[in-house]
Amino acid sequence: MSLCVIGRSVYAADDQKAAQEVLKRIQTSAQNLNYSGTFVYQQASQIRTSKITHFVDQHGELEKLEILDGKQREYIRKGDEVSCYLPESKTIQIEKNVTQEVFPALLTQNASSLPDNYTIKKADLNRVAGLTCQTYLLQPKDAYRYGYRLCAEKQSGLLLRAQTVNAKNDVIEQIAFTELKLNDIDKNKLKPSFQNISRWHIENLTVQSNINSGWIVRSLPAGFRKTKEMKRVIPAPPASAGSKSGASHQVIQMIFSDGLAAISVFIEPDSESRTEGSLQQGAMTIMGKRQGAYWLTVVGEVPVTAIQQVMNSIEFKTK
Repeated sequence: MSLCVIGRSVYAADDQKAAQEVLKRIQTSAQNLNYSGTFVYQQASQIRTSKITHFVDQHGELEKLEILDGKQREYIRKGDEVSCYLPESKTIQIEKNVTQEVFPALLTQNASSLPDNYTIKKADLNRVAGLTCQTYLLQPKDAYRYGYRLCAEKQSGLLLRAQTVNAKNDVIEQIAFTELKLNDIDKNKLKPSFQNISRWHIENLTVQSNINSGWIVRSLPAGFRKTKEMKRVIPAPPASAGSKSGASHQVIQMIFSDGLAAISVFIEPDSESRTEGSLQQGAMTIMGKRQGAYWLTVVGEVPVTAIQQVMNSIEFKTK
């Protein structure tokens, strides 16, 4: 009987090791490959189309994200610095110490712990954007996260499609390439598309990374850990007709992740115009409430039970 137990534990360890290797390949391919493609993000009834171009050489990573729907936006990332180009106001917003979180780089640094919170299974071969991809199912081990279907390109391991599914196995959110070009990428395509940007206004979004503000989440859902805590300055909104411009203010943000799903906590001065409550769209849940002189917002692509647990355990740890 003990031999059977040992056998099962060996197989379980082998399965976990194989799952970790798959996840690592998906993660590193998004960072190390050159690619350009258009992808569609669907959240409930909303659909957004974007184009991403990623280039890496001896100088590091360079990435351009173009938002193709609604107001024109372009984001250019050099390493951990992101410049956002806003043509309607001729403004460039610059933010430093930013981590790569744009599809197809969805996995975070602690992705190796995903097998602790998800059962990972290899499923069928599929085709996305004309390319063959291998599907992997991530089934949650508790009610504090959703399930996922990840489809990685057969040869490179690059993530081509990610679907979020609820407890009924219904797709509630998905993101996928509709066309993709691998390897032969012209670096010049990663320059801003706009003219005369030297005359644009530059706005530095002050960010202090790896801070310790004193705010904590006392009871996190299993598997989630803090990956970042930072402080940024939110610029004052522009003045409208007949009114003065508001004041800028500081916001503390804490990010927690289980390696795939993320929860963000925002802490800022209270505003009496805000209404407490929650909103859910697709996999995204947003919840806000007052706590003393502060307004707390919790955002995450996790079930409302996880958001509620985080919100109810935010506190300021006095020395």
